[in-house]
Amino acid sequence: MNFDPLYAFVFFGLFSPGPNVILLTTSGARFGFKRTLPHVLGVAAGVGITSALTGFGVGALLLAQPALTFTLKCLAAGWILWMAWKLFRSTRGPQAEGRDRPFTFVEAVLFQWVNPKIWVVAMAASSGYAIGLSPAADAVRLGTAFSGINLFVCLFWTFAGSLLAVLMTRPAWWRGFMTVMALALASSAVMIFI
Repeated sequence: MNFDPLYAFVFFGLFSPGPNVILLTTSGARFGFKRTLPHVLGVAAGVGITSALTGFGVGALLLAQPALTFTLKCLAAGWILWMAWKLFRSTRGPQAEGRDRPFTFVEAVLFQWVNPKIWVVAMAASSGYAIGLSPAADAVRLGTAFSGINLFVCLFWTFAGSLLAVLMTRPAWWRGFMTVMALALASSAVMIFI
């Protein structure tokens, strides 16, 4: 049995910092590992769905419609900047305010529709690692690879965030961490247009 290079590409594409990594690490730090699990599962499912759609040619459709692509970029940038603002405002400490909560499963799935990094990695995988399957088989291959690998990536970053919360015992450290994460998330919104 040969190793499919798609798996290495997906792992490195999803493990590197992007909106999901930043949000999951921060959520793990703010809310803990267990409370962030619906967010983790939603990201894994949403990434699988989004990447499967590229196997059916949705990515190519987006590239062929510049106005639609620009609209999606604006929506993505707006949503990401709003989330960065919320992170920036939550610098009081790991104990979140009563109205704060982690993403739900559905919110995490829906976020993948406007997560530019997922679309870019999925479209690159769809075009660069095609092996001549039918569109349905290719969609299943991409969806399961992305979803399965991303589940472990998400668990890693969420656990890392929960460990960081234990280490950040001083309010100044917590504020610094949240500020860095908010700025990193905001910069990913700017990268959408580059």
